[in-house]
Amino acid sequence: MKLVVAIIKPFKLDEVREALTPLGIQGLTVTEVKGFGRQKGQTEIYRGAEYMVNFLPKVKMEVAVNDTDVPRVVETIQHAAHTGKIGDGKIFVFDILQAVRIRTGEVNADAL
Repeated sequence: MKLVVAIIKPFKLDEVREALTPLGIQGLTVTEVKGFGRQKGQTEIYRGAEYMVNFLPKVKMEVAVNDTDVPRVVETIQHAAHTGKIGDGKIFVFDILQAVRIRTGEVNADAL
């Protein structure tokens, strides 16, 4: 089992979710986060004054999948979240050592 974590632009969230649904993804955790990468923030104008925004709003998506589904999930997220501009985000894949469904007690792949 793997945990696929994607940091994407907030306005791409619905597109990514809709793209993952046909793959049979049933669970998804979304967190609103702030951060910066190579873009190093951006300049905004508020009431005529220019100021620097160092941490930009992003969305962090987490989805647990079977090992065999990882390539399709990563490719789908990458395609749906792509704008071609700096700040599109990143995708990380982590190993899951154990998963337990609290309600039923199912473990590992059955818990997904």
